Amino acid sequence: MDQKIKIFAVVGPTASGKSGLALELAKRHGGEIISCDSMQIYKRMNIGTAKPTAEEQSEVRHHLIDVVEPDVAFSCEDYVSLASAAIEDCASRGKMPIICGGTGLYLDALLRGGNSAPSADTSDIRRELTERYEREGADALHAELMRVDPESAVAIHKNNAKRVIRALEIYYSCGVPKSLLDKQSKELVSPYDASVIGLRYENRDVLYGRIERRVDEMIAEGLLEETRALMSEGVFEKNKTAAQAIGYKELLGAIRGENSLEDAVAELKTATRRYAKRQMTWFSAKDYVRWLDVELGGEVKRFEEIVNNAEKLFSL
Repeated sequence: MDQKIKIFAVVGPTASGKSGLALELAKRHGGEIISCDSMQIYKRMNIGTAKPTAEEQSEVRHHLIDVVEPDVAFSCEDYVSLASAAIEDCASRGKMPIICGGTGLYLDALLRGGNSAPSADTSDIRRELTERYEREGADALHAELMRVDPESAVAIHKNNAKRVIRALEIYYSCGVPKSLLDKQSKELVSPYDASVIGLRYENRDVLYGRIERRVDEMIAEGLLEETRALMSEGVFEKNKTAAQAIGYKELLGAIRGENSLEDAVAELKTATRRYAKRQMTWFSAKDYVRWLDVELGGEVKRFEEIVNNAEKLFSL
């Protein structure tokens, strides 16, 4: 049996310090960074995605940055295919592959060899189910779920519209119950020997403070102008994923005159905090993540200490 490729991953919520840590680890140990960010793959979406700077990319080679035009759809399968190739490329040259990013779905699919719930465009099915849920009520759709996927129906409360709709969406898009996909997922063996650490902030206010400062920096760096330029290209009309990207969708309202820039920035900060919370919830549920506390007593630890602790967790 072929030996599995050893890979390392640094994950966690936005603004937690993932990129800086991954960069330092790569410099110390001859690594290259493979982005795991669903928005950094798009060209010219730089400021809003907190893309590594040109200087950082010159210090350490980065993969899966600026891969496609921003008006092109990009799927989870696309990511797994490109990331797998990048990992093999790094390994073939004796470089340490370091996955870095906060898109949990992408990392999960990569670690499971691309086996995941369908990620093709099922928006039409979801829209129809959502309309039916609103029209027919919770009992009707939950009863339908009970017929096609009783295990999921037992596990999901009828009033949890999002999960009921998602379970039905999976069934009607691929003909396989969500409960069966979940079981198969747990039985899958990863094609990689993966070590994953997550950056954790016990004091959420410290992380939220970092988020607010990052948003202010993005605005100062020209996020409004970047959004306006992408809008003029028609990017947000052609690619709904880009149009919903945090950092852009909030500023579109200000550009259109629907609200003030001050209100848009406040909305952006709120949306980013909520996104960070969702990321923490996602990664907290993954048993393959080993946690690294990066703050103590309301203060972020020294960077050198964080890097050294990461090396210990990675056994580097």
